[in-house]
Amino acid sequence: MNLILQGLTTDRSTIERIAAMAGAKRITPIHPHAFRCENIDYSDALKAQLDAECLAAKLDCTFIAPGCKLAEFKLVVMDMDSTLITIECIDEIADMQGLKPQVAEITEAAMRGEIEFRESLTRRVSLLKGLDATALQRVYDERLRLSPGAENMLTSIKAAGLKTLLVSGGFTFFTDRMKQRLGLDYTHANVLEIVDGKLTGRVIGGIVDADEKKHTVERVCAELGILSTQAIVMGDGANDLKMMAIAGMSVAFRAKPIVRAQADVALNFVGLDGILALF
Repeated sequence: MNLILQGLTTDRSTIERIAAMAGAKRITPIHPHAFRCENIDYSDALKAQLDAECLAAKLDCTFIAPGCKLAEFKLVVMDMDSTLITIECIDEIADMQGLKPQVAEITEAAMRGEIEFRESLTRRVSLLKGLDATALQRVYDERLRLSPGAENMLTSIKAAGLKTLLVSGGFTFFTDRMKQRLGLDYTHANVLEIVDGKLTGRVIGGIVDADEKKHTVERVCAELGILSTQAIVMGDGANDLKMMAIAGMSVAFRAKPIVRAQADVALNFVGLDGILALF
């Protein structure tokens, strides 16, 4: 196996120390802050040891098979809130009602897997009842920011011929704008009900929960004529785990511990374009 070490900044002595712990036969620079440590005898015990060392050194570490190529994949699937973008949109909408702490507490519990997502979304959306719908545009204009490395990642994967799917437990108001802004191929999210210019506190149709996210990935893969193992799936919360489980590569981005523990790749420090150093 190879080990990819990368960070926002890197110290060569730290890279060499961790590579020696891994028993690497060679260190090859990928770019100034990413290195490939080659020919490592992988074990779960070694992974656990290096995960702890790298976390302390603010480095991301990923074991990957030699010769893995981006061209082996055909689709990149992204969660939106706290993955493609830096915010949880529903928390920021709630802030317009003066209810951000209450809503954010439910959001965090859901992302940690402590509350079933469908229940958590219903509870949170109900708190938005009566809010003027113009608050959605204010959140988009004033608070929504792309996660670091998002545009570079998307440029590279599109150049490699991969399709893109944004599937979110958030809202179509934002995914529709992301699709147009970033040139995404597919999006799927919840529809907020708006009557007379105000939020009703309900969503229209089914809720995009963990099962629906998984089914969406399967549906898009079928439409493209590919296997789900030809998809890279990126997320941060417990409601992303089911779609990550069917992927050929699962990526936990600035994720909750329950997600990092089950993902193939954990990017805790570098941007979304950190996946490019793996290929």
